[in-house]
Amino acid sequence: MDTPLEANRRTLDVETVKELWSKTYNREGKPDWSHLYPYYRPDIVFQDSIQRIEGIEEFIALCERLTMRCDSLVMDIHSVAKEGMVIHLEWTMTMSFRKYPPTPIYGATVLRLHEDGRIASQRDYYDLWGDIFNGIPKFKPLYRKFMRKKFG
Repeated sequence: MDTPLEANRRTLDVETVKELWSKTYNREGKPDWSHLYPYYRPDIVFQDSIQRIEGIEEFIALCERLTMRCDSLVMDIHSVAKEGMVIHLEWTMTMSFRKYPPTPIYGATVLRLHEDGRIASQRDYYDLWGDIFNGIPKFKPLYRKFMRKKFG
């Protein structure tokens, strides 16, 4: 049986994703993902460059940990596209941690939908260390030189 939030869940299309994800991150501080949770399946698989988690409880815990660590988190969504049961987002996420300056992270998300219309998996793609090191003036050239030498 659907909870009241699930009963009001809309179909995830390009416009709905833009609207819902834009509400998640605000310019006044901490993000709030609670309105998105009904769109995820209980067996959601989330993966990014740092971790892989399974289950809605673990996903909610991940979101709460990120909220606690950040002084602010703003996401600018540049594009959203949907093809079949797959939704792609391109974004810039700017995070601020305690005494450090805001740091932009550039990335993309792939949402794979289940036949029931909810998100079955989410894969976030980004270069966490490269984007963070770009904000450290003396370290940026060393890191980029190392990356070119070792990886082309």
